[in-house]
Amino acid sequence: MASPIKSDDPNNSSDRLRAVARYSGIGVQMAATIGLSTWAGYWLDKHYQTKTPWFTLGLMLLGLFAALYNVIRAVSKGE
Repeated sequence: MASPIKSDDPNNSSDRLRAVARYSGIGVQMAATIGLSTWAGYWLDKHYQTKTPWFTLGLMLLGLFAALYNVIRAVSKGE
């Protein structure tokens, strides 16, 4: 059975590489956004010596929503 993807097409491999790079970049950006916002919340909890980690939880959720918004925007745009 013949493969639907032509292996001798040079544009096919460059398109795949471009897509991998784009989605890898989105994943790294998402991890950085969530990680930095969580770290900032942790730092605020330590600085103000809170008994419960409200800053950590709040900023982590804010970072998660911001990261998801950026992913949805980038994927829907076809960036």
